[in-house]
Amino acid sequence: MPDANDTTNLLNFIVDRAYVGIFVINQKREILLWNQFMEIHSERKADTVVGQNLFEAFPELPQKWLDRKIENIFILKNFSFTSWEQRPYLFKFAHNRPVTGGVDCMRQDCTLMPIKDDCGEVQYVCFTLFDATDTSIYQSKLEKTTEKLRELSNRDGLTQLFNRRYTEEALEKEFSRARRYNNELSVILTDIDFFKKVNDRHGHLAGDEVLRVISQRLASGLRGTDILGRYGGEEFLVVLPETGSQGAQVLAERLRKVVQANPIKVEGESLTINISLGVTELRSNTAAYAQLIAEADLGLYQSKENGRNCTTLFQPGL
Repeated sequence: MPDANDTTNLLNFIVDRAYVGIFVINQKREILLWNQFMEIHSERKADTVVGQNLFEAFPELPQKWLDRKIENIFILKNFSFTSWEQRPYLFKFAHNRPVTGGVDCMRQDCTLMPIKDDCGEVQYVCFTLFDATDTSIYQSKLEKTTEKLRELSNRDGLTQLFNRRYTEEALEKEFSRARRYNNELSVILTDIDFFKKVNDRHGHLAGDEVLRVISQRLASGLRGTDILGRYGGEEFLVVLPETGSQGAQVLAERLRKVVQANPIKVEGESLTINISLGVTELRSNTAAYAQLIAEADLGLYQSKENGRNCTTLFQPGL
């Protein structure tokens, strides 16, 4: 069996060579041990920092926060832990990952371990610092990918507008918010006049191009807070938070004029496309968000009856 000296030397070798930052401080916050990992990444040799106050040697450390954690170790005599997700790093060490990873410096998980005497009193605190940069980069990539997939699941593949499911969910949220805070809320339902003739005469690829162009024109006429979705075939739903019927009518007319302003070229032919629109607003007796869609649909139907290429505001009894 190895003697005590051999065991101590072996332990010291492991502590020094492990790819983990290890350093120890006493109650005065003086550094007593500084392993090779800490030397390499701090670019400070052990013999230049051992004996120094931790915060004097490294004034860039978050002293107020870290000193409180250290003091809690001495008082509570328990381990403490902080992850890179809570605080990205303790020491601002460089990392050797590609800059495309989007991480400015090494991300670190940190454990504070109490070292007690024979009476159970804490005499020292041992820090272990783990390089969590790879985990941070992979999680960031995963989150971005998940967000992209979530965004794609909310979009209509052809027009890139929000799809029907997402648009209705957004309207339901805005309906609840408007009810809660007594805000105004309006809805516009619109569709393309004689769209079937475009498909029948020029084919579905041409119809798809018309849908894409109309979608872009509708989107260009909205505010950042407005929500535009493809509601069905050639139908579009516009949700207008904090907007009454008067403002919604003005916007609907602007959208109508934007759409018809410039012909759309299809197979060498210029097509003037018009839209019809129905508008409604939240009233005290509006029972649910679906009622707003139904009322806007009635207004749209009336616009069709009135010759198309116009806007109709829903009125009770329409």
